[in-house]
Amino acid sequence: MNGRSDREGIPGVPDIPGPALSRRTLIGAAGLGAAALTVAGSGVAGAANSTTGYGTSAQRRAHSFLAAAMDAYPDHGEVRLTQSYSDQAGLFSTAFTYDNALAILAHLAARTESGLRRAVALGDALRYAQAHDPVYDDGRLRQAYNVGPYVFYDGVAQPDGFVRADGTANVGTQFGFTGTAVGDMAWAGIALAALARRTGKRRFLDAAVRIGAWIEVNANTQQPLGGYKFGVDGANVKLPFSSTEHNTDLVALFGQLALLTGDPVWRQRRATARAFVEKMWEPDRTPGGVSGGFFYTGTNDGATVNKSPIPEDTQTWTHLALNSRRYSGSLDWAATELAVLDRADRVNSTVPAGQSYEGVTFSSVSLLADEDTPIAPFQPKPNRNGVWFEGTAHLALALRDRAGHGDEARAHRLIASIERAQELLGTGQTVGSLALPERAGVVSASSPLDTGFGFGYYPYRHAGATAWYLLAAARSNPLRA
Repeated sequence: MNGRSDREGIPGVPDIPGPALSRRTLIGAAGLGAAALTVAGSGVAGAANSTTGYGTSAQRRAHSFLAAAMDAYPDHGEVRLTQSYSDQAGLFSTAFTYDNALAILAHLAARTESGLRRAVALGDALRYAQAHDPVYDDGRLRQAYNVGPYVFYDGVAQPDGFVRADGTANVGTQFGFTGTAVGDMAWAGIALAALARRTGKRRFLDAAVRIGAWIEVNANTQQPLGGYKFGVDGANVKLPFSSTEHNTDLVALFGQLALLTGDPVWRQRRATARAFVEKMWEPDRTPGGVSGGFFYTGTNDGATVNKSPIPEDTQTWTHLALNSRRYSGSLDWAATELAVLDRADRVNSTVPAGQSYEGVTFSSVSLLADEDTPIAPFQPKPNRNGVWFEGTAHLALALRDRAGHGDEARAHRLIASIERAQELLGTGQTVGSLALPERAGVVSASSPLDTGFGFGYYPYRHAGATAWYLLAAARSNPLRA
């Protein structure tokens, strides 16, 4: 996803210094622009299982972060979601739907009884949000929810947990996280489908089917490029643009619903989403001159391809979902064209002296960011070499999945960089004002980076980045059943 990521023009949010907002901020208000995304030891970690528990010590610490972020508000009920970022990000108790879907998948990838219990609890919380929306009863989920009390920047106290006093789900209204994006819905559906497979419980499949049905009703389009649109804003107005990433997510979701239900309509819908994704493929021309193709970000109007910025996840998720050698060169494009190395001598780097991190950045425009201008009001200036650890984990997993010559070695280096970041970056951070377990949780970025879509990522411990690291370490591909 993209669009406005600062708080100007978002209803109900005061124009005062505040947090670094996530890429999942954009559809809280109407009138948004371009289309793009939905919206994070040195050894290569092996898959955790019921015998080895949570795998390596780095994996165990990552899981302890997810547990702490899920359990941060013990006095506010058993029905709960995982807080997405450490408190220092300034988003208070915000729990993004996307991050919680990833947390479910990471808990399942551990293949432990405790991981399964946590995944089931989070899945039931998403079901609760579906059934107890304060306005709608149509199967939608919002971009984000609040999961614990806090005092907002305007001094007004927010006393509730995830379940408000009246029984409704506590939608993230303070930051305008009230819209419903197709990508967020798809990831929730993918996680619920995974729970249905693992547990055999019909309630999870029913919830995933409701998500698929909502998407079909609210996002199907007859525009020239086809596919599915972005979703709706907080006023329930349909948004006109379509995202390669979202349609990639739908290839996975609809494919899994087809397998679980046996209903051929989901295969037809999967084909619709896949056809859109394939129309975004650029086989020859690359901005940096590297051979091998890549995927564009999507379309703003349903007829014209939006050719800049070119994001990382449309290169890696497409491989994970499509499993096609025809398009696997997108991984080489991402690994080469978006490669960064962050260290203390880089402009605007926040990496401590003596440390360095390799990986990929968010998009082609991230490498061209204006280093003299803050990413957003009240935010720091960007570092063109900041590593986006969530995307670095996407790439590591996709390389391991492709398993071509040199892919495992490249994935090894990327995973080692992420594990080093967990070890050394984001010290002293908290969730729900409670100290996090030591060296637990991956920060979303090594230094402030500009995504090129109007928002940034910063060195705060992040459930999404941590979950993607765990999926990469466990070789668990969430986009292919």
